[in-house]
Amino acid sequence: MPMAVNLNPARQVDGWLARLGRALCPPRCPVCREAGSAADGLCPDCAAALPWNRTACRRCALPLPEPAAGLAASGMVCGACLARPPPLDEAHAAFVYGFPLDRLLPRFKFHHDLATGRLLAQWMARALAATPRPEALIAVPLHRSRLRARGYDQALELARPLARALELELLEGGLRRTRATAPQSRLVAQARRGNLRGAFAASGRLPAHVALVDDVMTTGATLHAAARALHRAGVGRVDAWVCARTP
Repeated sequence: MPMAVNLNPARQVDGWLARLGRALCPPRCPVCREAGSAADGLCPDCAAALPWNRTACRRCALPLPEPAAGLAASGMVCGACLARPPPLDEAHAAFVYGFPLDRLLPRFKFHHDLATGRLLAQWMARALAATPRPEALIAVPLHRSRLRARGYDQALELARPLARALELELLEGGLRRTRATAPQSRLVAQARRGNLRGAFAASGRLPAHVALVDDVMTTGATLHAAARALHRAGVGRVDAWVCARTP
């Protein structure tokens, strides 16, 4: 049976004070510092360069070539997911990881630029408004040692405004990272999977369908490990909603 989708347009993430501030002080593009638009702050050139991930594998969000005429893009599954289905029922990425996301996401993730995080969440809400609607969102958690070092959880900073914009429940504490792991970016694909074995645990009353929120999906190892923990806790369907997918 096809899943219901959210047919309502995404609500604006920022409140009226933020919009008033933009009106009084015209924004500068966060990528090139040229004059930006009142809507999202980007200049026309950077806005036109946004690499929306419109044609992708339904199971892993990998960007795929445009389908032949008459074929629907929404049901495409890549060869790797057909051969070895992942623990995610669906994966959706707002963007392909490339310019200007390769400038904005590191600034948000590593340099405390939470304003850029809110902008990214606004774009995610626009891209994900028509995807199958989960009962709740769960941000992929950091281990407490990483959280102390960074000072904030970037996935949670995306999930909070995203949940507000799409009028979804955000579950905090239902999934936790039980052990510190080496940064995934320093490992090859096979090592990434082993690095995360047993790294997550889920608890509490969880709904039947949730979507995991994270910033970037590369091999999918982190999201797969988190999805397996949620399945073990009784969740029937786990999707992934990410800001960007590496090609």
